[in-house]
This record gives sequence, structure tokens and C-alpha cells, in this order.
Amino acid sequence: MVSRRESLKMLGAAAAAAVMPLGSCSGNSNRKETVFTYCLNTSTIRGQGLGLAGSVEIAAEAGYDGVELWVRDIREYVSHGNSLTELRSILESGSLTVEGAIGFAPWIIDDPDERHNGFIQMEEEMNMMGELGCKRIAAPPAGFTGPGLDLMKAGERYRQLLDLGRRTGVMPHLEFWGGSQSLFHLGQALHIAAAADDPDVRILTDVYHLFRGGSGFNGLKMLDSRILEIMHMNDYPGDIPREEQNDSHRVYPGDGAAPVREIITSLYRMGGNKVLSLELFNPEYWRHDALEVASTGLHKMKEIVDSVILLKS
Repeated sequence: MVSRRESLKMLGAAAAAAVMPLGSCSGNSNRKETVFTYCLNTSTIRGQGLGLAGSVEIAAEAGYDGVELWVRDIREYVSHGNSLTELRSILESGSLTVEGAIGFAPWIIDDPDERHNGFIQMEEEMNMMGELGCKRIAAPPAGFTGPGLDLMKAGERYRQLLDLGRRTGVMPHLEFWGGSQSLFHLGQALHIAAAADDPDVRILTDVYHLFRGGSGFNGLKMLDSRILEIMHMNDYPGDIPREEQNDSHRVYPGDGAAPVREIITSLYRMGGNKVLSLELFNPEYWRHDALEVASTGLHKMKEIVDSVILLKS
């Protein structure tokens, strides 16, 4: 069994295949213009109990470009007699795109039978999200509960998942969880991406998870513009030890200790389209008005982006 410490030792060499040279991050006159769009992950206002349709309406009213939806919320919405066609109509009336989906299909686990079921689940979820016009779905290490993840074999599974994504039109974005024992570090995700050896590899990053898993933020400077399309935006307090933090500690971008302007600068230098998705799970925010929370988060993200662009212009 590979320990967490031993896993970290394996990261360096394999990561290089999935990244671009550091020198291309700055001073590149051919860099494609960076376009930021803003998205609300509905977990941010889940505690207000508005339901899926209500959360979508709040995102539109607050002025977001898109939303990131949870598969389980969509299933619940449909179970109450609603249809995906109705949900798509609500989205279109608010001029919102579905930028991504959060699901937990166990595609990465070792057991062949459970993994097979995970791929069946993922295909079903991809098809469902495709009906909503969504092009991305998270592919986290759901179901792998301990250390010892074989990153090379995980790369093979991820390549198979990418094939499934191409067939359905909804591409899986490899996600790592900072608190996971199996896939917690950006370097591990890059190892898996390199092992997949596929032109369509994508990695979903998150400010909190980069911090919580010990990745830090300098690795973002190495990423190719194409490999990172969407980033979960949040922040974390600086007075709680990293290993003791959990999702509930997330705060608005700019309200914690994260180097948020440095992070946005890295994304800006990549070029291409970048979706910033506000993803919070803070019980304190759930006590506040949902529109206030959504609007505050959007304002803080835009303020950070504007300050970076102004500085670079």
C-alpha cells in the first residue's frame, strides 16, 4: 500500500507531460486573450432551502453568466414531477448556461464490478447533463476511501472516461479533493492526466482543495491554457491549521488567507476562456438571504479579476 508521503514522491516526473514550460506563462505575445465568466455553484446557497429552480433564479437575478449544478439536486427535482425540459426553460429565461455538473460516480475504484457500475452511472449522468446543454462534469475520486491509488491505472480509467465523454458530448474534468487520502494533490491529478495520454484531459481545480491537500498555488503557473477551463472560487481562514479545515470553513474569495490575486493572475496568463465558479459550504452564509450571498460572492470575484486586469493592462 502506498502512503500519502510516498505518493507525493511520485508526482514530479509524470506531471511534466501534462504541463507547458514555465517560460510560456509570461512575456508571450501570442497568448490568447483571457475571458473570465462567472458561475454560481448552487451549493453556495443550498442551506436556504430554495430548491433547484429557486437557486437557478437567484443566480440569474444576481447577474451570473452560468450555474454549476449537482446531479443529486437534478434527480430530486425530476422525482417531484418536474422535467429536464422545464429546467432548461428556467435556465434559458435567466440567460444562464450550465457550466458544469457535480456528481459522484465511482469510476476510479479498483473493484471491477463497482467500477463498471460507476461508468454506467457516469454515462447516465452525462446524458442527463447533455439535455441541459452542459458540456462538463466533475470526475472526483468518489468511492476510493483509502490511500494506495495506482495513478497509472487511474490514468487508464480516466482515458476510458474521456472516451465516454466524447460519445455523450459531456467531458469529465478530473477533480482532486484536498481532504481525500487517495487523490488530494494537483501533482497526482497531473500524473493521472499524463498517464491517460489523451488530448482531451481536463483538470478541475479549487482554491480550497489546492490549499487543503498541500498543493499550494505555484503549480497553476505551469498549466496549459486548455487543461484548466473551470475553477472553484473560495477562500480559507488563516488561523485554523490546514489539516483541521473542512468544506464548512470556506469563505468568500478575498476574505481569507488565499493568494487570490496571484491565483487569478496565473489564470489570466494562461489565456483562453476561464469559468470562475463560486463554491461555498459555509453554514454562516446559509443563514443570510440567498440573493445577498450570491451577489456578494459575484462582486468579490469581479473585484479581484478587475484588479488583476487593471494591473496587467
